[in-house]
Amino acid sequence: MKFQGSQGYVATPDLMLAVNAAMTLKRPLLIKGEPGTGKTMLAEEVASALKMPLLQWHVKSTTKAQQGLYEYDAVSRLRDSQLGDERVKDIHNYIVKGVLWQAFTADEPVALLIDEIDKADIEFPNDLLREIDRMEFYCYETRELIKAKNRPLVFITSNNEKELPDAFLRRCFFHYIKFPEAATMQQIVDVHFPGLKKELLGAAMKTFYDVRNLPGIKKKPSTSELLDWIKLLVAEDIPLDALHSKDDKIAVPPLVGALLKNEQDVTLFEKLVFMNQRGR
Repeated sequence: MKFQGSQGYVATPDLMLAVNAAMTLKRPLLIKGEPGTGKTMLAEEVASALKMPLLQWHVKSTTKAQQGLYEYDAVSRLRDSQLGDERVKDIHNYIVKGVLWQAFTADEPVALLIDEIDKADIEFPNDLLREIDRMEFYCYETRELIKAKNRPLVFITSNNEKELPDAFLRRCFFHYIKFPEAATMQQIVDVHFPGLKKELLGAAMKTFYDVRNLPGIKKKPSTSELLDWIKLLVAEDIPLDALHSKDDKIAVPPLVGALLKNEQDVTLFEKLVFMNQRGR
């Protein structure tokens, strides 16, 4: 079983090779790359292409590793005992299964996405070392060992907000999604907007890369922002002339708020346009 791309996701040969290498090695695939380059979507598309159920664990700054295994709801059990509920006799009724428990006990192989692992505390990856490596963990409340029936296909994404521990990295296959070149980006746009006029696509792509390559820009627009921008251009029926700058001079593109996401970059861009216009 190999991943060979999908209709809804443009996967480069090196990315497909990384997915298949992780499956061969039976190791988690650690994906890094700029925000908006399709790291989360990769797991969704691979699961769909391989016809595997997908379980998702979106990590937050307050997320603890234990939540991925299980949680014991002692408060509910205490309340039920005070009410004389018969459910209190079975502690299993108060075990909330996490995504790892669900993945381990699934009757068929599943894909598991641990999204943005770098958002959590630095100890979070370390706390999952044994479970990811041995595919098992112990539930002390029920006194049972939870072992994986089938090894899940694990995807782990990171935006490089924090460095991950070496011991954790050693257990993963790593791939960095490079920002798409113009030819690959055009394929991505074609997937989402198959009927887009070539003239509009060419003008939008040129403007996008001009904005992205501005010196000093803090938050470069990503693939997802380009797709949002094109969607707006089509929805608002922006004329092609509005995307063409005269005499190859820099101009503020329409609906620039879809590309630039903070006031510093917008101000920088406007200053550059002003200086460019004065130089005419």
